[in-house]
Amino acid sequence: MPTLDWIGKQAVVNHDKDVPFRLLKQDPKLSVGDSQNLIIKGDNLEALKALMPYYVGKVKCIYIDPPYNTGNEKWKYNDNVNSPQIKSWLGKVVGMAGEDLSRDDKWLCMMYPRLKLLHELLAEDGAIFVSIDYNEEANLRLLLDEVFGRENYRNTFIVSRVKKNIRERERVKALNFGHNSVVFYGKSDRTLIKPPTRKQDKKQRWHAFDAPGIRPTMEYDLFGHRPPKGRHWMYSEERAKDLISKKLLQPNPKSGKPQYRLEESSETLLDTNWTDLQEAGFDWNFANGEKNVELMKRIIGMICGKCDLVLDSFAGSGTTGHATLQMNKEDGGTRKFVLVEMESDIAERISAARLKSVSQGWGKYEPTGGGFQFMRLDTTLFDKDGKISEPVTYLDLARYVFFTETQRDLDEKKMKKPYIGECDETEYFLFFTEKGKNTFAREGLKKLPKNGTRKVVYADRCLLSEETLRNLNIVFKQIPYQVKLY
Repeated sequence: MPTLDWIGKQAVVNHDKDVPFRLLKQDPKLSVGDSQNLIIKGDNLEALKALMPYYVGKVKCIYIDPPYNTGNEKWKYNDNVNSPQIKSWLGKVVGMAGEDLSRDDKWLCMMYPRLKLLHELLAEDGAIFVSIDYNEEANLRLLLDEVFGRENYRNTFIVSRVKKNIRERERVKALNFGHNSVVFYGKSDRTLIKPPTRKQDKKQRWHAFDAPGIRPTMEYDLFGHRPPKGRHWMYSEERAKDLISKKLLQPNPKSGKPQYRLEESSETLLDTNWTDLQEAGFDWNFANGEKNVELMKRIIGMICGKCDLVLDSFAGSGTTGHATLQMNKEDGGTRKFVLVEMESDIAERISAARLKSVSQGWGKYEPTGGGFQFMRLDTTLFDKDGKISEPVTYLDLARYVFFTETQRDLDEKKMKKPYIGECDETEYFLFFTEKGKNTFAREGLKKLPKNGTRKVVYADRCLLSEETLRNLNIVFKQIPYQVKLY
């Protein structure tokens, strides 16, 4: 299989493994309600690595809208991959070679390790969808072939761009691009989608009965006609006779050629031509490229059930979260989203503000319900090899354990050792003083409230019998001193 090479590739090809595992810390001032939905402010490479202990192999739908690498430096979200954060990262990872990188080299260096982490987070029956335009589409395809496997490429959808109707000059080098692309890869052959549809009128329609290709078993006389050259009838002769008996297949009144009746329907199946939708949205005045909510709902609806997880690591204005909340309101689903945005003024003032408005209602729009936790990248708990950092504090370990169990941040004010928190009628306890020397025994039972509530207890070892734990409605788990690496 052909592969793509560029300046800096060898420096980043395994860089995803060099990124340490950081904790996530909730900002309660920007959070809305009690929810497992997340908005993470921070570099998406570090944020994706921070998500690994909790979500490896669990994300059903990944949608990303990375910089298109147009070289347009007027955008706040710098679209030529030349932002201070990316330049700093390239200097550390690629080194002196980074000074010689072209715009394309920088974009590829930025994308490669992020795609590798996204691949690991994706469920075996999940899918990734990437919006892109002509600037990097060819390079993106080769990257995705390498990371996700060429055999897992499924489709490229085309979506209408905003079109210019004003002629600027008499002669031009090329026509304006009328579309952008959404590239679609599955994780494996287990990835199956529900074909999308669009609305149409409900009138009965008649359709030509021939299809492209030569199939001798489907070439026979029908109403005095043979299939046109290079084509065949859509069904076998036996099936055709059955349709005729049901008056669903008959000759066209004018040409006499076979035609079959399409039943009344309010929708029709779509192929890869999505030009019925415009890529951009405009409700939130996001100058950096807001996406159309209906586009996102179509993508999510293709792959996700009502309780699946959606991830967008180039979140921008938060359209992916908006679409998820709206779909849940429409069908009673409990889908969850994780959004990552690097820029503070976008994550805080645009993404979070928008999703707060969507969940609580704005203008003429009814509230969707559902909230989110606004998270920031915090301390490093595990090193790049997945081993817990030394020294480890009780608070950091408690936060990691609680988030692992509940996907919610710890409320430090409610902690009272060994109690660390409660969620969904389950109480959580952590017995920890020194690494490897924490035992849960009869003495530990005295520190647990006798209220009959289900309890999860973390320690290094347990001296109580399975029967005792079962009778007391206690689940024992060992303290995780190492992340299970992918």
